[in-house]
Amino acid sequence: MKVAVTGATGFIGRHVLAELETRSVESIALVRPSTVKTLGNFKCSIVRFDLHNAPPNAFELMGRPDVLIHLAWSGLPNYKSLHHFEQELPAQYQFLKSLVESGLQTIVVAGTCFEYGMQSGSLSEVFAARPNNPYGFAKDALRCQLEYLKAARPFQLAWARLFYLYGEGQSESSLLSQLRRAVERGDQFFNMSGGEQLRDYLPVAEAARHLVSLALAEKDIGVVNVCTGIPISVRKLVEGWIKENGWSIRLNLSHYPYPDYEPMAFWGDPQKLSSIISKTT
Repeated sequence: MKVAVTGATGFIGRHVLAELETRSVESIALVRPSTVKTLGNFKCSIVRFDLHNAPPNAFELMGRPDVLIHLAWSGLPNYKSLHHFEQELPAQYQFLKSLVESGLQTIVVAGTCFEYGMQSGSLSEVFAARPNNPYGFAKDALRCQLEYLKAARPFQLAWARLFYLYGEGQSESSLLSQLRRAVERGDQFFNMSGGEQLRDYLPVAEAARHLVSLALAEKDIGVVNVCTGIPISVRKLVEGWIKENGWSIRLNLSHYPYPDYEPMAFWGDPQKLSSIISKTT
């Protein structure tokens, strides 16, 4: 089996390539020419082009993979930018459509928990999507477009709704990266929100394992939450990181307001994911 990965140089992509290598799966990394030097030493084929300007023979250039794990998405973490549906959405759909029309059989797409919008509590895949920011809207719109495409030209689709991830290679704007930089600067306090919001945090390496398992299943899975199902307060999470690393920095709570684009308490229902994973291991 051959598995291609878009967004291969990104936070999640590197861990997905590592997991594919661990499982001895032939992999193809799709990277922009400007980022190829940041890929690292993975045992994979490398294909260089930008999906926003993908050549008409992209599927052939990628070696006609059996499965695509599609992680690429530009402009994050600016969730409110209109570019998500004005530029990113049409480019993403045209790229994926061209691959399907060329013969791609299975796609695993990275969705987002923001598709659920402001719904609270344990969120199941059966809940209606109610995105309330441009990023969540664009992702859900892409899912809908692919479902319509699938009805016209059948292929297998797994839509992986990712919850919160953390780990090596994370964005400099992420909570853990900001905390680490504050410690390195010697700051006495770390400014953050009140920290009482409940979230679902998953190590990125574990998320990568789930994504690869979904890809290797080669099934028409539909929407599936990639999550733990265990809510944890942001404050408790940060305190855990501090204790785990032996840092002495203290928290300056309520320095920032709570984000207005997400509810105070939400986490994923992992039952569907657990059922799928149990059948692939």
